[in-house]
Amino acid sequence: MAKDWSVRKRRPVRRKQVAPLLSKLEDRFGIDLNLEGAFLEVAEYGSWRLMIVNREPHAVEIENEEEEVVAALTLRGLLVHAPDKSWLEVDRGAIPFLMNGADCMAAGIHAAHEEIIAGDLVWIRDQEHKRPLALGWACMNANQMVEETSGKAVKTLHWIGDELWEMEF
Repeated sequence: MAKDWSVRKRRPVRRKQVAPLLSKLEDRFGIDLNLEGAFLEVAEYGSWRLMIVNREPHAVEIENEEEEVVAALTLRGLLVHAPDKSWLEVDRGAIPFLMNGADCMAAGIHAAHEEIIAGDLVWIRDQEHKRPLALGWACMNANQMVEETSGKAVKTLHWIGDELWEMEF
């Protein structure tokens, strides 16, 4: 992320104002976002629209290359809701590179959700603990990611070392 990105225009909202975002997330990840009684806020973070739940960033809306708005959980949101879609697993050797914001190479991928196609927004988790490490755009289909031994599989966009992850809300 660029260092000049900061949280701007942060304001509280009602559930009905973020209902379209919540609906997109529930459909995309197959989860139930039960946010009854939660304090909801929206903010801008660079070009992203950020949804903050109880002072933690849980979801973002990001534009893809075709300029379509795509909803995704942040790494904190992934930890809380643990979806079973749009994931891929990397081995221990890939983790240091991902922690520094590198793109994910196919050689480190051992498993992937079978519905992933090139261009999808995916989340990367470690093989051993199943904890989220990064978000990114898939450059290959799921079966190709697992079978290939070289090449870029995911263009990383948000990672655990990122300032958004470490930011205090």
